[in-house]
Amino acid sequence: MSSGEAFRLAREEGRGCLVGYLPVGYPTVDGSIEAMKAITEGTRGQGVDLVEIGAPYSDPMMDGPTIQHAANRALERRVRTSDVMRAVEAVTNHGTPAVVMTYWNLVEAYGVERYARDLSSAGGSGLITPDLTPDEAEEWMAASDQYDLDRIFLIAPSSTDERLAMTTDACRGWVYATSIMGVTGARDEASSQAPELVRRAKQVSDLPMGVGLGVSNGDQAAQVCSYADGVIVGSALVNRLIDNERTGGSDLTELRRVADDLAEGVRRRG
Repeated sequence: MSSGEAFRLAREEGRGCLVGYLPVGYPTVDGSIEAMKAITEGTRGQGVDLVEIGAPYSDPMMDGPTIQHAANRALERRVRTSDVMRAVEAVTNHGTPAVVMTYWNLVEAYGVERYARDLSSAGGSGLITPDLTPDEAEEWMAASDQYDLDRIFLIAPSSTDERLAMTTDACRGWVYATSIMGVTGARDEASSQAPELVRRAKQVSDLPMGVGLGVSNGDQAAQVCSYADGVIVGSALVNRLIDNERTGGSDLTELRRVADDLAEGVRRRG
């Protein structure tokens, strides 16, 4: 199943699509894969619809302290792109589609065509590329076409109407709308800029709109899905793994509980 198909199926059920982010390698590669499987299940078999698998990066431009902490721990354990591909294969074999969120020089270092080939072979749906813009993505456009992979570019409140049209036109599958300016992190309130950004984007594109940055609970997820097609949650999930690190535990019950709350939220849709 493609990532766009996950949005379509959620829409057919009259609800928002829930995208859950976790980085590969935190607390370990195997531990991160188990955590990814856990968020697809929750405690009642009703978790995230799409897993966003993070490729740890040493100098992220938009990751807040929570995700940076997890990424740094993963890099200390020498996580590699091969581990990312293994995580993709494990998640998709578990029955949930997966996309990779990666900074572009990791793809270039691996080889763009090789990356697309291996991601497709692992069952991955596509890439979220936060630091790659469509006007600089000629090689990725060709490789993603060759291997039928989704291209998820980012739009932001600062995007001009011209930039919105160009970016959404280059996307395939869905569009990632960053609801605030700045870095990621769970927040007490959802962004007030997101509804206007989604409204503007929907004027120039029929693709589903997923809103990310800041959502931490089911109530906020419901609020976002009242105007967007889906919600992306990362820090609220990673925080549960950080709690385990602090206490020396490995129980994923609390992580599953957060997934339950978010899954219930997208079904309320504000």
